[in-house]
Amino acid sequence: MMKIESSQVNYFAVCLNNKDYEASLEIGKIYRIIPDEIAESNGLIRVIDESGEDYAFATHRFYPIEVPKPVEDVLLSMR
Repeated sequence: MMKIESSQVNYFAVCLNNKDYEASLEIGKIYRIIPDEIAESNGLIRVIDESGEDYAFATHRFYPIEVPKPVEDVLLSMR
């Protein structure tokens, strides 16, 4: 299970599986992770989905990534 520590750092993940959530998630798209210890303890990851809201999904749907600062700036400006 992925462990994310709460801090000022922004975390991102790539969607690997959107089965049954095609309207909410796009395969290959980068999503911002919202740290949520309760979700994590239940095998979930909280991300900002296509609706612009944060929702919890199974962690197997995502692969966490680190992005360079310029990429992070662009991703955060899109929200």
